[in-house]
Amino acid sequence: MLLLNFSHPLTPPQRARLEEITAQEISRVIEVKTQIDTANALAPQIVALADACALSPEEWQSQPILVLPPSLNFVAVALYAELHGRMGYFPAMVRTRPVADALPPQYEIAEIVNLQAMREQARKTR
Repeated sequence: MLLLNFSHPLTPPQRARLEEITAQEISRVIEVKTQIDTANALAPQIVALADACALSPEEWQSQPILVLPPSLNFVAVALYAELHGRMGYFPAMVRTRPVADALPPQYEIAEIVNLQAMREQARKTR
């Protein structure tokens, strides 16, 4: 499985938890530095983030891909639109959450959200 990380680097326990939840080995992690200039247009910056993954069209469409999205909401939404266009479906999303009472702040893997399944379920309510 390929992990596209648009967030903070994963710790070894976080990576192990992802492999446990998905029952798949993470064969490769692509770390993408996600800095957005809010004074400029968003769309070209989102395209640049996806391009930074350096995947071929075949890889986008055939590799098992998991995404740890950026935390800034409008960046995450636009990035998922770009990824859907490249992949033909919504990739699964890693959701993290803060660890209670941890000092310094720490995050754990909360769940994997199957966005494509959510989309397909929502279509039934049309």
